[in-house]
Amino acid sequence: MQQLNGIIPCLTIDGAAAAIDFYKKAFGAEEVSRAEAEDGKRLMHAHIRINGSDLMMWDLFPEFGMSADAPRGVTIHLEVDDADKWYQRAIDAGATATMPLENAFWGSRYGQLRDPFGHSWAIGSPLKE
Repeated sequence: MQQLNGIIPCLTIDGAAAAIDFYKKAFGAEEVSRAEAEDGKRLMHAHIRINGSDLMMWDLFPEFGMSADAPRGVTIHLEVDDADKWYQRAIDAGATATMPLENAFWGSRYGQLRDPFGHSWAIGSPLKE
């Protein structure tokens, strides 16, 4: 097993198994592991890898005080080789554009999306010469 380092986002998702399927289609995610809860209906823990980086998630467990409110104030940034390709793949998989992909003043091709589970994603790549 690969050693984990750094800051790893952990998402609470109402429908984590469906989210894994979406992230596979939208971002080419690789599923590393998953552990089902005792009820057999929810995931207690899941680990995926997108573009070489780790992301953890679990299903909503309101009995442990988890909120069903849509996430706010956090955007997950993906730095990729071709922002146009990654952005369009996410849109095709069901993400909603929240900021159109364009050439940004800081030298990046950049845009933002919201996934069907309410999480905000930014996609960027260096501008091509």
